Amino acid sequence: MIVVSETNNNLIDLGSEPINEDFDPFDAETDLSNDTTEDTAVADTAVADTTVLEEQKTETPASEESKDESKTETSALVNTVETVEAKEAEKSQQGFADKPPVFEYAGATENIDDTSMTFDELRIKKAADFPELEDGKRVSWNVEYGKIVKAVGDPKGTSIGKMKADIETSKEFLDSFKRAKDKNLACKVKPRVTAQSKGTVSVYKGVFTNMDDAMAAGKVISIVPAKDGNVYEIRNTKMGQFITPVVGCELLSDVRAGFIPALPRIPADLLMKIIAFFRYFTRHGTDNEVLLNIYWDKHNEEFVVDAPEQSVTKVSVDSRISEDYENSRYIHIMDVHSHNSMRAFFSSIDDNDEKATRLYTVIGSLYKCIPEIKTRISNGGKFWFIDPEEVFEPMGAGNPFPDEWKDKVRFREPHGDIADTIGDDNREVLSGQAG
Repeated sequence: MIVVSETNNNLIDLGSEPINEDFDPFDAETDLSNDTTEDTAVADTAVADTTVLEEQKTETPASEESKDESKTETSALVNTVETVEAKEAEKSQQGFADKPPVFEYAGATENIDDTSMTFDELRIKKAADFPELEDGKRVSWNVEYGKIVKAVGDPKGTSIGKMKADIETSKEFLDSFKRAKDKNLACKVKPRVTAQSKGTVSVYKGVFTNMDDAMAAGKVISIVPAKDGNVYEIRNTKMGQFITPVVGCELLSDVRAGFIPALPRIPADLLMKIIAFFRYFTRHGTDNEVLLNIYWDKHNEEFVVDAPEQSVTKVSVDSRISEDYENSRYIHIMDVHSHNSMRAFFSSIDDNDEKATRLYTVIGSLYKCIPEIKTRISNGGKFWFIDPEEVFEPMGAGNPFPDEWKDKVRFREPHGDIADTIGDDNREVLSGQAG
């Protein structure tokens, strides 16, 4: 192609082919091979792209079919699992139905065999053992079945068996059972004393810890404990204050002095070893007192007896607690010392020494077949005697004798065939012993 420059009218060759004067663009036989090459390539590319798209369209249903098959398999697996779970639930439900509910109250548990009883009928039955259940208006009931807790709205009109069955057949219970790790569920029937008259104090009456609080409150009647160990009732009138000791005040709780153990009783064989140790120092000419300390081993959950280093005489013991037991693993339960041939009693020296809050025992008359044992508690230096059997197992506990000995014993009517052989003078004595 030749172009004329506008600036200098020179001819510029742009490098095109010479003009063909015979070229007719409208002639159908004209050779367009050079111009159509690129168009053909573009067309081929378009066709190829279209083919790929068609192939992709063709493949898509197969992929979807694969997904549908996967979904079908998953659905079948879910249905199978649900069927198995349903069968297990049905089987468990039947097992629940055969298992009796359990009465549970104040540490007592007992199977309820007659589930046709109403909850109120069960209350009446158990009131003989638990007097606080006597007043039905004060008692409410809950049924605990696994994690399901239901209140009993009508104790007089609802049977225990129906309440249990209603829970077992509920979706809430079955769903909870599926998730539960422990499949051995128990249906617990629990009464509660929900109403009490204690604590309802009239506006003109009050209980106070000291006189200052009582006077500040300005009550007509005040109940106040005093240093002398007594409790006093104070009435404020226009005439003055009337003060008298209180006996049987309904505002105060029933409290008795003593000891309520939180640990097992000290085994009888351990007590026998202690007595044997004490007798050793009684029967070998020395007749001295000795001391042992009893600990509770929290790690092994057992009692341990320790003989500390001690200096002794016939009437005294000086000792130091062993360092091995001065740590949190051990609880110092009791000091127990001997009185050799003397009777068992706590001396003024014992009173001065035994200030720590624990148990104390003295064993005397060790020359006898059965020695004398005295036990007391020290509550911050305030003493109270208790029965040794509250903290020691009785001698012979655990039936150490042969079982065949029991087989030799027969029971009969007391003194039936020997009454005529004892004489008139002894008949009255025998009669008294039998009674």
